Amino acid sequence: MHRVALLEDNQRMSALILKALAEAGIGADPYASIGQAAGAFLRVPYAALIVDRGLPDGDGLDFVCRLRQAGCVTPCLMLTARDAVHDRIAGLEAGADDYLAKPFSMEELVARLRALMRRPPLVQSLTPSYRGLQIVPDAGVMRQAEESVSLAPAELQLMLSLVKAEGRSVRRAALEMAAWGVAEAVTPNALDVALHRLRKKLGAIDSTLQIVNQRGHGYALQEEGDAP
Repeated sequence: MHRVALLEDNQRMSALILKALAEAGIGADPYASIGQAAGAFLRVPYAALIVDRGLPDGDGLDFVCRLRQAGCVTPCLMLTARDAVHDRIAGLEAGADDYLAKPFSMEELVARLRALMRRPPLVQSLTPSYRGLQIVPDAGVMRQAEESVSLAPAELQLMLSLVKAEGRSVRRAALEMAAWGVAEAVTPNALDVALHRLRKKLGAIDSTLQIVNQRGHGYALQEEGDAP
């Protein structure tokens, strides 16, 4: 999915990073300690991980090393206050995919994160499209030909999941995870409300695609006449 995880205990830094990611159209789940993140990082299929090295309950570098040993291959961007060459080498050898020393610009963090999200084995476009419908996370919009409509953050993550599925069904729980992650409490009908808004927005840009409820399987983008 297009969602990432952020492990950063400094509340101000975490808020700044989350804001920058949201403005780039990237959903993120924040964690403040290794204890909070350990299970989720192995369970949730994040597109990338951002891990601070200095954490209240351990070294983020050791944590990444343990993740790799447990079979987690999710790309990881390590944040650190250390800028020595041997520290960067240690981070890369422990399993981090990139290393960013503080202080850094949010623009650079976003650029490096996008580069990680493009990497094999799952090379994916950051502006995915399906049957003429294109999602542009940077701008927070979806487009059909010359028409476009803005998307709220949760709507953006839902459309990314549906477009990348290319007509295959996406289960309700997977859509809720993509839109709101594990940290945000949502009402039972939040997904239904969001999908209702998205159906209207698809109509507003004259898209031939519809969000179809495939009972027992989930939701999919289909054109009228497609086989269920």
